[in-house]
Amino acid sequence: MATKERKVGTVSRGIRCPIFRQGDDLATLVTQSVLEAAESEGFELRDRDVVSITESIVARVQGNYASIDDIAQDVKNKLGGETVGVIFPILSRNRFAICLRGIAKGVKKVVLMLSYPSDEVGNELVSLDKIDAAGVNPYSDVLSLEKYRELFGENKHEFTGVDYVAYYGDLIREMGAEVEIVFANQPKAILDYTDCIINCDIHTRARTKRILKAAGAKVVCGLDDLMNAPVNGSGYNEKYGLLGSNKSTEDKIKLFPRECRPLVLDIQKKLFDATGKHIEVMVYGDGAFKDPQGKIWELADPVVSPAYTDGLIGTPNELKLKYLADNDFKDLSGEALREAISKSIREKGTESLVGNMASQGTTPRQLTDLIGSLCDLTSGSGDKGTPVVLVQGYFDNYTN
Repeated sequence: MATKERKVGTVSRGIRCPIFRQGDDLATLVTQSVLEAAESEGFELRDRDVVSITESIVARVQGNYASIDDIAQDVKNKLGGETVGVIFPILSRNRFAICLRGIAKGVKKVVLMLSYPSDEVGNELVSLDKIDAAGVNPYSDVLSLEKYRELFGENKHEFTGVDYVAYYGDLIREMGAEVEIVFANQPKAILDYTDCIINCDIHTRARTKRILKAAGAKVVCGLDDLMNAPVNGSGYNEKYGLLGSNKSTEDKIKLFPRECRPLVLDIQKKLFDATGKHIEVMVYGDGAFKDPQGKIWELADPVVSPAYTDGLIGTPNELKLKYLADNDFKDLSGEALREAISKSIREKGTESLVGNMASQGTTPRQLTDLIGSLCDLTSGSGDKGTPVVLVQGYFDNYTN
């Protein structure tokens, strides 16, 4: 009797979970939630399914929090507490404003240097059209706050309605520090104001540090160099520091989770013990995708996934079905076409297909970036109550 062909490929399910609290046994609760969902909805777990856990519940269970006083103390210890340049922050009430409050509390003066026309992830301070009309060269021109206002006036964020220039300036003054705001895209521009600098960029941070140190900066700290060890018993992240943090309360942040590898291995073992299936497990934060309207790149975390099991290492190795249908097998149709394409997929082996015309357009991004993006879109950032996502069939192909 012929094997029945599966008619469904990849499925992504948000898994309802309890509200997690500090000290909970996360591995057990996640495992139970996945098993209960399978029983409730009548689906079976299979080898190479992926269970993904959002980083926020991992950090919450770890109790990985820090206060603005902790941040202020760390900044003062590492940068001296006088005039500090704060350069290239992203424009975000959730992601950066509370970090800025802590930084400002630990210094006498902040020289805030904003990149323009937008921040690193695409939040716009001024439109490119306005830049063009003003004859400004953002690659070389340094603008004072007065010049920025004269040329461009007030520019509120398209989605939040916040004028981040005024908002960040007011916030620094509220914490008792002086503030001077400038606009520039060359890291070295800050050295005309101070030689003690916090570079707040995420994905370009290594280059910014290198340029500043080579240009003679006295102290350079990235956000990853702040709160990378406990301060007065606080949380910390030894690898990422303040990167990946989120606002928790008005004076406290939740840091990116630490030491997640033991957790994903523990969940993988618990699921295997319960089902006999080898299931991959990962922790995910922001997805890696860009909004076409606001031009905002979602990835404000330092990585999509801070930890994952070994089966999620690598990139897809796929053939483009439409290329095969339109080229190699353009004279075939029906069952003959299906069999020819299936044979090509079965015979592709494990050798890399990079450079092979039949794989063009398959974009070999990291598996964890692709799956993490799918999970971020599935779980959302609001009130869905599904901080765990089960992805099934991701590693299937046309022959399965």
